[in-house]
Amino acid sequence: MRLPGTRYQEHGWEQVRKLLGHCSLQAFQRLDMHHMLEPARHAALLDAYTDAAAAALRAGSHSGRAEAEGNSYGESVYELSLGLLYELQAHPGFWQAFAAAVAGEHARSGAFWLDAAADGVMRKKVNDMYACLRDKVDADNYIVTTGRECSPNKIYTYRMLDTAYREIAGLFAAWREHQEQVGAILGRALEGSPIEVRQMKSIGGCKAEWIIRWSESLERFGGAPGPLHTKSKRFASLKNSPGKIADMLTEIGDYEELSSNMDSADDWQGDAGEAASWLEDLWRVSGESELREAQGGAFDDDRILAAAPDGCEAEEQGGAADIAVEDEDEPPAREVAAVAAERKVAEALSLPPRYMELARAAQQTGSWALRVLGDESLPIRLAVYHKLLGAADDTYPDAWLDPATGELPTLRQLAALDGISMPTLRKRRNEAIDKLQAASAAR
Repeated sequence: MRLPGTRYQEHGWEQVRKLLGHCSLQAFQRLDMHHMLEPARHAALLDAYTDAAAAALRAGSHSGRAEAEGNSYGESVYELSLGLLYELQAHPGFWQAFAAAVAGEHARSGAFWLDAAADGVMRKKVNDMYACLRDKVDADNYIVTTGRECSPNKIYTYRMLDTAYREIAGLFAAWREHQEQVGAILGRALEGSPIEVRQMKSIGGCKAEWIIRWSESLERFGGAPGPLHTKSKRFASLKNSPGKIADMLTEIGDYEELSSNMDSADDWQGDAGEAASWLEDLWRVSGESELREAQGGAFDDDRILAAAPDGCEAEEQGGAADIAVEDEDEPPAREVAAVAAERKVAEALSLPPRYMELARAAQQTGSWALRVLGDESLPIRLAVYHKLLGAADDTYPDAWLDPATGELPTLRQLAALDGISMPTLRKRRNEAIDKLQAASAAR
């Protein structure tokens, strides 16, 4: 998500968070953590922490993570991390809140930072500190850039709406598997392909009513209330303010369009997606016509062929595959169509177009888990890891992660990639976990 003046709301944030967490753990090793329990020492401790964390950042400034692109303005993950670290000096209240969280944990568990599992606890508290600081810094820069009022909570709201749009785009891309929920979002029963799926090209084309109905639909289709329909007061008034939602969606969309010259690849990638869709139709129509002619039927050039049934290829309808002649140096048209379809779905889910291809290539072919789950699709295996290890784990290959979050795709995204519904994904995931546990017990 882009907004005027903001630097930390884009795809690089997850890598910034991880780099700051890693360097913070190194810095804590050089500090006397008991001083966290003494408010009078907090200022001096912040100075010591800043120096130690900055030294750790500089030492690793040439690592792959540090040199990665942090945002669309050309700043690296290292530059963004160092900048946010020094912002802590200008906003010491966030450090004091962090120290209070450490003191609270100490009151419950004693000197927990000495435990073997302390790194995970400390990382979580550091992440919380920097996430709050990020929104404060971006809100202040938004005010300077636009002259309009903005708060960290408003930045959070912008991000929620951007996330909601991407979730809706994912559902629209896989509308056949989610017809009932897409119908609930659009406010009508679906009869064929909804035109809104083709019309919504960006967040600027997303309607406020869809956001509200999407949130309302989550408890029914996802098992938990949506962000506008929880008991939290954070978004309580927003669900009754479609005009406000529309203004915020428009602002995000307008600024992204204004700054789209920074993403010169976007236009041709969109054209490539349209071309892939057109080629997919061409292969289907050609296959149907060859099959009809091979069976001795007449063919009317002006007749419009009906859409192929879901999951049905022309080659499966009577042996057209035996008739077609493939060039041995080229992949079969069916494989090309499958790859094109995968890329189209990935783009609609705001994932890299070649996500599935690269994620498959990154699999550890000799791993025990892959041998056990070899018959499962890649999205099902990723759903298993999502359940057992969590969405974010440092052992995951980068090709498995959504660049926007630095985590595995959501279960909703994985279901769309697999072309199945959420309940089916969960069922197959649980069956795969049972298979893993049975294999582990038998070892």
